[in-house]
Amino acid sequence: MTDVPAADHTYRELQLARFRVSVLKQAKWRELARAAGDVRGKRALDLGTDNGVIGWLFRQRGGAWGSADLTSHAVHATQRVLGEEVRELTGSHLPYADATFDLIVVADLLEHVSDDRGLLAEIARCLKVGGRAVLNVPRLEPRGVLPALRRALGLTDEWHGHLHAGYDAQSLRALLPATLQLRQTHGYVRFFSFALDTALNAASGSANSATAVRTAKRTIQAGAQEGKPVSAAVKMMYPVMRAFAGLDALLPFTSGYMLVATLERTSSAIEA
Repeated sequence: MTDVPAADHTYRELQLARFRVSVLKQAKWRELARAAGDVRGKRALDLGTDNGVIGWLFRQRGGAWGSADLTSHAVHATQRVLGEEVRELTGSHLPYADATFDLIVVADLLEHVSDDRGLLAEIARCLKVGGRAVLNVPRLEPRGVLPALRRALGLTDEWHGHLHAGYDAQSLRALLPATLQLRQTHGYVRFFSFALDTALNAASGSANSATAVRTAKRTIQAGAQEGKPVSAAVKMMYPVMRAFAGLDALLPFTSGYMLVATLERTSSAIEA
């Protein structure tokens, strides 16, 4: 059995500090927590949940959790935050027995797996009947000013590690096995939040940085850049960024650039 390092509290606090000044990370957490519901007393699994931060936040709400991710870098980072064993996935296979979990939370992972249909089948296999899966994925957005601008700035699907451009309710339903039913979708991250994210990534120069390393999950900053603390300037600007992103409330009629989907494990297609 592989030894699991103890939680690195300094590293965890660094990741939580980044979370506290990230409008998009906080929005993702709110949406996932809302869709997951009460986790107390549940056997749950998180897949790809933001280098351990969202997994750690879920654990504070209760339940018995396991974690897995796609890359050794993400696995190591998550172990440093959680101080628990984190499994490294190979392709779409999930290394768990049938009907193990009441809840599976998948954040920013489905679009990184070439066989996304196969991963959804594995999620259905590992869920108990009546269990729930919550997916956080990019919403399929074939047109729009911001997606075109992001591509021009180098913030492409390749830079993000995306093997699939995104999903909507129709495309997700087409991928699901008969025992996994789509119950709800909810869009978030509208124009102002997405514009803010675009501006921050462009200003950081991360898309063209000499220290950037591409992985199956995303482009990361190697070396000292990865461990840099949140700057005083970012902390000072955070209230402004939060207020700017709050302008999304003026656009309730838009679909959003991110999608949270809630799925239910059924015993047969007839129960859908």
